[in-house]
Amino acid sequence: MIASLTGNIAALDHGCLVIDVHSVGYLVHATPRFLAGLSLGKSITLHTTMVVREDAMTLYGFDSIEARNFFELLQSVTGIGPKVALSALSLYDPDDLATAIEREDNAAIERVPGLGKKGAQRLLLELKDKVAHLSLSSGANTSQSTAAALWQDQLLSALVGLGFLAKDAQARIESVKSQVSDPANTEISELLRLALISGKQP
Repeated sequence: MIASLTGNIAALDHGCLVIDVHSVGYLVHATPRFLAGLSLGKSITLHTTMVVREDAMTLYGFDSIEARNFFELLQSVTGIGPKVALSALSLYDPDDLATAIEREDNAAIERVPGLGKKGAQRLLLELKDKVAHLSLSSGANTSQSTAAALWQDQLLSALVGLGFLAKDAQARIESVKSQVSDPANTEISELLRLALISGKQP
């Protein structure tokens, strides 16, 4: 799992860029509004996630850990893949998207390209109780949300590294959350063990 990249921008194209990291060029997909603020030769750090499929391994890059985590969270929704998840973050920043979900703003969510009315309703249903842990705008819960995001990010990276799709990995993480009262203070090896056996449960 490639969690971040730091290097110089070697190429910019519609929907993607190439970042040169010690003479190795990584093709990374990103939102148009993020790409619009970049320029060739600029040194940047991208927070990345890799979507692994039978015929491809695709990197997606973001300017913040919050945006990357939201991208992965969106893909946990039934029927939503990386294309629609990236479209959502092209239209809204993570704060606005989280607010729309918490307020069950159907109209705002339906504006996401490729989602549609039924997709928007499904997204709101499946994510309304999940966006709270991100605490994107709440200063009072910053430390708690950071700890929550850390173990989930580590576990997600481990599962994806073992070959799980982001959507399946997120489902395993949700199972672990229901089994462990304080996952942030539990060894990652134990969390991974629980995640791996959760799929074997009836």
